[in-house]
Amino acid sequence: MNSSGPLTGYRVIELGQLLAGPFAGCLLGYFGAEVIKIEPPNGGDPIRRWREMRGDTSLWWRSLARNKKSVTLDLKTEQGVDLVKKLIEQADVVIENFRPGVVEKWGLGPESFRHSNPGLVYARISGYGQDGPYASKPGFASVCEGMSGFRYVNGHPGEAPVRPNLSIGDTISGIHAALGIAMALLEKNRSGAGQVVDVALVESMFNLMEAVVPEFDGNGVVREPSGTTVTGIVPTNTYRCGDGKYVVIGGNGDSIFQRLMVAAGYPEMATDPRLASNPGRVEHEAEIDAALSQWCAAHDSAYLLAQLDQARVPAGPIYNVEDMLNDEHFQARGLFETVEIDGVALKIPALVPRLSRTPGATRWPGGDLGAENQEILGGLLGLSEQQIERLRSSAVIA
Repeated sequence: MNSSGPLTGYRVIELGQLLAGPFAGCLLGYFGAEVIKIEPPNGGDPIRRWREMRGDTSLWWRSLARNKKSVTLDLKTEQGVDLVKKLIEQADVVIENFRPGVVEKWGLGPESFRHSNPGLVYARISGYGQDGPYASKPGFASVCEGMSGFRYVNGHPGEAPVRPNLSIGDTISGIHAALGIAMALLEKNRSGAGQVVDVALVESMFNLMEAVVPEFDGNGVVREPSGTTVTGIVPTNTYRCGDGKYVVIGGNGDSIFQRLMVAAGYPEMATDPRLASNPGRVEHEAEIDAALSQWCAAHDSAYLLAQLDQARVPAGPIYNVEDMLNDEHFQARGLFETVEIDGVALKIPALVPRLSRTPGATRWPGGDLGAENQEILGGLLGLSEQQIERLRSSAVIA
């Protein structure tokens, strides 16, 4: 384990699969926790075979399952459930992201450990939460992003809502779960008692909705999609440059706006009293955007960004992953880590936040299915080699 990580000494049992729960476990493991991932013996977590592959394992797996110990146990068998119970009784944290009620059917819900492990922090991630009329519905990130209000404000007016090409609802929920676990562990240090951390995908995305609720309740305003802009803040937009690339310009501060318009060759707009503050700029948004679009279309992106930097106007390019890998700032900030897979180097993203004294780290990439069966079942639970072999022959483990 990472001896300097802030979560060193905490043991986490990760149940469930795919993304939300495993991303929470990934964050905890990065900062030092011992994460024991329970996988079904027949194939393991589906992420092992999703998207881009190298050999028989996905590249995504190497990042998402980093620092985790893979143990295969069939939770549809009495033996598998019994062994997971014993692991949980020696754990500080459980993460599960099954539909509400599933782990209770196995006898692995939080109530099962109230007496045997009263300090257990039990994180539960589901689509709609552990109670309420929608609790039993299957909740995929795509559906929950839509119900949360997030999808509604994405895209262009009059067109179908769009989604980022990412499972953002799962990742945001994983971050919320990790935050909830950290807070529960802090409280446990005072009280000695564990508790349940209830994370819903729809609520995690709802947390991102800023002023949407008070704007509607107070003024009856429904925030609509606005394309590449943000409603009520001007100018902040994405502009096409003469070389076909795009730049993002955030010139919505009063003094920043003045510097921006001087740099763009419109000094009269910089001093126009109609545009001196944001309400006036919102009223004349079309005029401002037309001027900036014309300026950007006449120059390549490198020239524009240099001019904007000189004028101290927040601006930047639209990066793809290749651009990020080649950027000196990304490199200087250590945003990439290199792991070795069968003798071949592979870059994976570093995880944040940065801690000055007890930083996180990737200690190993996601490994083979059941790679730590012997270490955990034999070393931690004390099973003999003969017992482990009997479990394997009966398909309880891989």
